[in-house]
Amino acid sequence: MAKTVISVDSISKMYDLGIVGTGTLSRDLNRAWAQMRGKPDPYATLAEINDRTVTSKTGSVWALKDVSFDVVEGEVLGIIGKNGAGKSTLLKILSQITAPSTGEINIRGRVASLLEVGTGMHPEMTARQNIYLNGSIMGMTRHEVNSKFDEIVDFAGVAKYVDTPIKRFSSGMKVRLGFSVAAFLEPEILIVDEVLAVGDAEFQRKAVGKMQDVNNNEGRTVLFVSHNMTALLNLCPESIYLEKGMMIGRGKTETIIRRHITSDASFSSNLADNQSRIGVGQIRFADFRILDKEGLICTDLKSWEDYFFDIILSNDGKLAIKDLRFDIGINNYQGERVAWISTSNQLEVFDHTCLKYRVSLKSLPLSPGEYTVTLYCEADGEKQDWLQYSIKFNVIECDYYLSGKSIKSNQGNILLNYKINRKE
Repeated sequence: MAKTVISVDSISKMYDLGIVGTGTLSRDLNRAWAQMRGKPDPYATLAEINDRTVTSKTGSVWALKDVSFDVVEGEVLGIIGKNGAGKSTLLKILSQITAPSTGEINIRGRVASLLEVGTGMHPEMTARQNIYLNGSIMGMTRHEVNSKFDEIVDFAGVAKYVDTPIKRFSSGMKVRLGFSVAAFLEPEILIVDEVLAVGDAEFQRKAVGKMQDVNNNEGRTVLFVSHNMTALLNLCPESIYLEKGMMIGRGKTETIIRRHITSDASFSSNLADNQSRIGVGQIRFADFRILDKEGLICTDLKSWEDYFFDIILSNDGKLAIKDLRFDIGINNYQGERVAWISTSNQLEVFDHTCLKYRVSLKSLPLSPGEYTVTLYCEADGEKQDWLQYSIKFNVIECDYYLSGKSIKSNQGNILLNYKINRKE
């Protein structure tokens, strides 16, 4: 039976908003006195749930609240959640960068973490010096670091700059070096945050492959946070889901991803009250409808049929727009973009005089499955409204090829209209 190497028991982390520390000397002393006596934080009852869509009334928030889980040796666990869900706070606690306000963690093994660009790197020191510095921090001898040095430099692709100070590296170079150091210096536990997204596509593939190698061939434990659902599916058999600082569930990564992607999406077309949006907000999406060729609203679609996407925007009246752009992204249940519709692909320049639009979509090519719509709008180059996974719809199973067999949802995202004939 595999032994438990990470045990997280009801940990919570509270932050005071808008201030450094606790704000007053009296609060600091009261908290320190409570901690010395093994008592809970006396101000914890004032803290609110981490909901970024609601204005704080107390000035304190739970970045994490009562999170518990175990990780066994050799497990690769994904951590999934929206921005602000508490993922990075959890990893900082596990990396012992910060301490939990309440609860306990127990870690058995040497930990290497890559949480943000330049983590663990001294900017005035060269890449070579930083490699040896990190090795010594992890308890490795110079001889042990020597044996890994060439692999680290080669994997990071920084051989030409190995004696250059880190402060002159680009963010991508820093990430490549930081990951290489963390992966090759043989930690028992490797913790990697979304920082890999800074690297290019080739390095991301290499990094995921290295994490698979670290786990499969060396039996090390990996905790991985990413918004790249494909990478999570390929790497992590199981994941946990964080929402508003709380752990909502744990299970197969495919199930958790589906929950994450569709948590805010609905079949409802009214977007005015949707709070999970980013942007200036002077121009906003108010309504999005999918209609069939008869003009009827629908949520269950058929491949190769014609449809209309009707969009209604709202303008607060304060912005005179010279150039309006909006995009419609269609995503599969893994969050991968499978289609993209944009006004930028047309010659016509749109402005604020029109806030109602219709997209005519000929012969929908999507295979059966569940999909979500991401909406993006900008005006004169400024991001106005961005709603990820805001609307969902289904493409239903059907005998599209008239073969007596229904096309299933596991046959790719694109359904090609083809016919195979015998050639004499």
